[in-house]
Amino acid sequence: MLDVYALSGFMIVMIVLVVAVVIFATQSVKVVPQQTAWVVERLGKFHAVLSPGLNFIIPFIDRVAYRHSLKEIPLDTPSQVCITRDNTQLTVDGVLFFQVTDPQRASYGTSNYVIAITQLAQTTLRSVVGRMELDKTFEERDLINKSVVSAIDEAALNWGVKVLRYEIKDLTPPQVILQAMQQQITAEREKRAVILKADGEKQAAITAAEGEKEAAILRADAVKQQRILEAEGEAQAILAVQKANADAIRLLNEAMPNDKVLAIEITEKQISGRNIRLDIDYEDVLSADSFNRVLLEEE
Repeated sequence: MLDVYALSGFMIVMIVLVVAVVIFATQSVKVVPQQTAWVVERLGKFHAVLSPGLNFIIPFIDRVAYRHSLKEIPLDTPSQVCITRDNTQLTVDGVLFFQVTDPQRASYGTSNYVIAITQLAQTTLRSVVGRMELDKTFEERDLINKSVVSAIDEAALNWGVKVLRYEIKDLTPPQVILQAMQQQITAEREKRAVILKADGEKQAAITAAEGEKEAAILRADAVKQQRILEAEGEAQAILAVQKANADAIRLLNEAMPNDKVLAIEITEKQISGRNIRLDIDYEDVLSADSFNRVLLEEE
């Protein structure tokens, strides 16, 4: 009977030991997923950060206190009303992208780093927008994004968080401002249309004037060339007449004509397209010394 009780007690002890070993084994072995970091505390104090893969801890002494994802995390920041430099209300909505880079600081640097960076993003955004006028907020989105990231990133180092970027999703001014902006856009479009039309008319007028100028120059050149040709023709005609007169006098000197008036006609001789007739007075020719000498001998 005692052997039965002893055997039963032994079996119970063995079962308890096996269960304890199983529990110890399951509690001591930790498999950490990829892109994840687990923070282990030993007796309530930070002990280690478990990297992805198989890890071992001491059950009941060590415990996994925090689990952090090391992936890039998008965080929607609540929309808020910001006051611009020219005292205009502007509703801004954005999204923040961050990543845990130091699991230990992310666990003990702040009670909740998500809330911390959200609040800091909102306050920084109000400060940046407050230094700009309304028109600049629409033009300088990249500057706003960079300013928010720079301000948050500096403070987030103590929280073990790296702010990667901030993107503004929407900028919404009041309805009255929207209507005024639409009217301004319409006026600018009409102004550009008028300017383009005026420029077109100006270019057309310039082109027409240049064409008229070139035509006038061509006409003037044509008239000039015509006058030059006419002048050259007149000069050649004058030279031809003078040459014909000289030839006629020479012929009279050689022939010693008896008539008082000698008519010499040069026919079919074109001088600048003209027929030239020469009428030479013989009495004028007698004034030459040769003619006077011949007449004296005849007497």
